[in-house]
Amino acid sequence: MTRDAIALRERGSGTVMAAAAALVMCFLAAALAAGMQASTAVARASKAADLAALAAADAARGLLDGDPCGLAGEVAREHGGELANCRRHGAAGAVVDIDVAVPLPQLFGMVHAPWKEAEGRARAGPPP
Repeated sequence: MTRDAIALRERGSGTVMAAAAALVMCFLAAALAAGMQASTAVARASKAADLAALAAADAARGLLDGDPCGLAGEVAREHGGELANCRRHGAAGAVVDIDVAVPLPQLFGMVHAPWKEAEGRARAGPPP
């Protein structure tokens, strides 16, 4: 085979390689975006749980009006979460454990992963 025949046979292969490289880069960018969205949801869940636990502990001590777990649910909703669990224990129920769930965004509506939410947990009570 001559050199011209080999060059003619390989003509256009660079275009295919460039298209494949672009496709791989798009996939990696989408995976990075999904990871960043999940990380943001975890931080939001943690923040909502912390604030809900503090509000519930204040209500349990009588510093705020209302039911501690009801107040925790309101605070969690205001911060993009949903109260998953509220447990009171300790002396007079002054220590509160809170679990908050925040839905994970689906990447462009295409990813159907088994995990649907990020969880945050917090405990608050009176100072020692």
